[in-house]
Amino acid sequence: MQRYQLFIDGQFRDAAGGNWFDSWNPFTGEVWAQVAAGTAEDVERAVQAAHRAFTSGPWPALSHSQRGALLRRLGELIARDAEKLAETEVRDNGKLIAEMRGQLNYIPQWFHYFGGLADKVQGAVIPLDKQDYFNFTRHEPVGVVAAITPWNSPLLLTAWKIAPALAAGCTVVLKPSEFTSASTLEFVKLFEEAGFPPGVVNVVTGFGKDVGTPLVEHPLVRKISFTGSDATGRAINQAAAGHFKRVSLELGGKSPNIVFADANLEDAVNGAVSGIFAATGQTCIAGSRLLLQDSIHDAFLDKLTALARTARMGNPLEAGTQVGPVTTRQQYDKVLGYIDVAKQDGARLVMGGAPAERPECGRGWFIEPTIFADVNNKMRIAQEEVFGPVLSVIRFKDEDEAVAIANDSAYGLGAGVWTGDIGRAFRMSARIQSGTVWVNTYRAVSYMSPFGGYKDSGLGRENGMDAIHEYLQVKSVWINTGAKTGNPFTMR
Repeated sequence: MQRYQLFIDGQFRDAAGGNWFDSWNPFTGEVWAQVAAGTAEDVERAVQAAHRAFTSGPWPALSHSQRGALLRRLGELIARDAEKLAETEVRDNGKLIAEMRGQLNYIPQWFHYFGGLADKVQGAVIPLDKQDYFNFTRHEPVGVVAAITPWNSPLLLTAWKIAPALAAGCTVVLKPSEFTSASTLEFVKLFEEAGFPPGVVNVVTGFGKDVGTPLVEHPLVRKISFTGSDATGRAINQAAAGHFKRVSLELGGKSPNIVFADANLEDAVNGAVSGIFAATGQTCIAGSRLLLQDSIHDAFLDKLTALARTARMGNPLEAGTQVGPVTTRQQYDKVLGYIDVAKQDGARLVMGGAPAERPECGRGWFIEPTIFADVNNKMRIAQEEVFGPVLSVIRFKDEDEAVAIANDSAYGLGAGVWTGDIGRAFRMSARIQSGTVWVNTYRAVSYMSPFGGYKDSGLGRENGMDAIHEYLQVKSVWINTGAKTGNPFTMR
């Protein structure tokens, strides 16, 4: 049994209340670690430490290039410890070791990229319409950032937030999900070794009402970056408005994966399976609505079902496993509830639809890969985010109907288009209301390309050059180079 403490002002320490909570292994169904249960008092300590680090001491005195060098060093340390961090994530959230190794080997690139970008954000000299004045702009860090991450890909989404925040010169208080805190606490051990001053990054673990709420509401927090449900994101946005705090919200999705008859069907079948089952459906960009053109619907569904039935379920730490468990017991129950709702609403169950009772699944929270056909886009299974291995298959006739179905959603995070027609690829990517559109691929992301949602899928952008500006504010500086001040009552 491992124990993980809070990380505040460069030191690991117990929570102020002295309490702990259990972390469960989704594969074994057993407790494997205990994590400190933070309180509002711990949040206060962490935010004050981050504020001190932002306003005084070595961090604000560093040059942009020096900050960048620290980020690049951190990336090197993550690469060194990638295997250990990946295994911790698997024990904590049940994701496949192959996926977690891939993520941990890729995460260093976020710190190399934003480390390189730290000294390349430039202001501008404004060509004014006024003589004898010189005007230029500065990009300055917003201050203390609250970064709140979910349980499905804790370290990847942590990197998405803190790499640009630190490159901008901000300081951070991290609040990981109470279901998957261990990998974040292993990760922050690297900050001192990389050379970051105390207080620049802090971690307070615990529950929403005890940690998340006081963190969001703290007056010294000037920016909130959150990934999670749209309901929680809406509450955070409302709370932030009271203090005019900046927010970045990466929320839910009900992404359409659209296959036209002229697509390479083998590639599209693989893309559909990858879009929904490869991560057990536990990703905000899951291609959970599969739109199939009438003429290929039946044949495609047969190929899809045949491939999905070959999925190897079992221990996520074994390299050959293809579908792992659902991360939490609560989510497991929620997914099974949605399966029941789909049946009641008249969707046709093609495969799955039940807990996976296989010897290789042990006592874990496994659900069979599930496919529903004859789905109407008005059904709850097509409108609400399930966040599990459940696919809804919907027919369409032509481009116009595909676009209408795709956009008939409160969400707009991701979408896939499978076609052999380049003109159609451009038309569809322009018409779909979504922050990302993939053509003849699915779930591709990069530190270099912006990511975020339309509509209820959120606000702001992560990754790419757009991300660093989420953590900067613009200052306009005016210098009088010789103009007389004139009448103070009329001057402007």
